[in-house]
Amino acid sequence: MSEIDGIERVLVVVAHPDDCDFGNAGTTAKWTDAGVKVTYCIITDGDAGGSDRTITREQMAGMRRIEQTAAAAEVGVADLTFLGYPDGRLTASIELRRDISRVIRKQQPQRVITQSPVRNFTRIFASHPDHLAAGEATLCAVYPDARNPFAHRELLDVEGLEPYSVAEVWMSAAPGAGLDVRVVDVTDTADRKLAALRCHRSQYSDWDALEQRVRGWLEATAKMNGLEAGRLAEQFVVVPTA
Repeated sequence: MSEIDGIERVLVVVAHPDDCDFGNAGTTAKWTDAGVKVTYCIITDGDAGGSDRTITREQMAGMRRIEQTAAAAEVGVADLTFLGYPDGRLTASIELRRDISRVIRKQQPQRVITQSPVRNFTRIFASHPDHLAAGEATLCAVYPDARNPFAHRELLDVEGLEPYSVAEVWMSAAPGAGLDVRVVDVTDTADRKLAALRCHRSQYSDWDALEQRVRGWLEATAKMNGLEAGRLAEQFVVVPTA
């Protein structure tokens, strides 16, 4: 079976602009090519990113929204929600859970992709505190908040958003021992993943080194999961939430 059999709508929820491109842009491109509607929810504007001290943090936030919108277009995504939380100070607050629940009820995805709330000590850079908070808040929004009519009552009573249950969550950068690990072959869409990453011009300068590093990750993931030599892959841990 294809990993998208029966899937029409996918929501990606991540902490920062560029997180979805590092984590799953190859998979996203593959799925949008197959007709799946993928939407993004970007929790912060990445205003603490980059190294340019000559611009304000508000200017950086605006730049990063533009960059992420362009990156999304490279992999077939046109529908983005920016929540505008402060970069570097994210917590799995009740307000964040409510805001993600709102997006879930509006988009009604059958699958949500998010970051792992569990620190990965073998890939510490994937476990930025904002990533952990984003994963925790998203899982809380999927279960129980978005499906519970009595959670965040304003969503139903004021905004008219009916409860909605997501069938499953796919987590990136998650330790997979003993869990349901899914591997997506992205060999044919890896170039579009790299094109999406190149849209984040405010964050990186040595593009050749970045491309080499990302291709190395994809190659290692494919090899570790038994794919043929030369293949590239992204990996997720699947959590049933129906």
